[in-house]
Amino acid sequence: MELKPEERRMLLSLARSAVEACVRGQALPCPPCEGVLAQSRGCFVTLTNSGMLRGCIGTFGPDGPLGQTLVEMAQAATRDPRFLRQPITPAELPSLTVGVSILSPLVRTTEPEKLIVGTHGIYVIHRHQAGCFLPEVATEMGWSAREFLDHCCMSKAGLARDAWRSPEAQVYLFTSDKFEG
Repeated sequence: MELKPEERRMLLSLARSAVEACVRGQALPCPPCEGVLAQSRGCFVTLTNSGMLRGCIGTFGPDGPLGQTLVEMAQAATRDPRFLRQPITPAELPSLTVGVSILSPLVRTTEPEKLIVGTHGIYVIHRHQAGCFLPEVATEMGWSAREFLDHCCMSKAGLARDAWRSPEAQVYLFTSDKFEG
């Protein structure tokens, strides 16, 4: 489902408001449960400053409406465990770019190598370990489909490079509608 420009602006504004409230220690916004905000969709919020990652957290299976899920993911992105030693500060907010990715449902594939680089994101599960990459990661890193899968297994799931080839592995594909500001 393609989002309308005004829906994108609204979602981006909501995510930014949640990030700013969290960083400043203020009350989080309470979005209305109507229109696109009422849909049940997975989403990710990515925070960057001068092109450097400052946080990225998301969920595939929301337990509630998109508006609430987006606020929760924005809050969580400000507390990304990878950046706990250098938390986002109020002084950093004006230079912070907020990215929102609204996800399609996950689709299991039996032919992971046929994923389309730059279009598909991946979610790999093997036994009790899992990892994911948003679609843009492969393009940004210049990876092929195999490299994308390999790096997801190694750096995100803590698995062997080729664990995605195991008959026990489950590989899911998804797309995302990403916008930032």
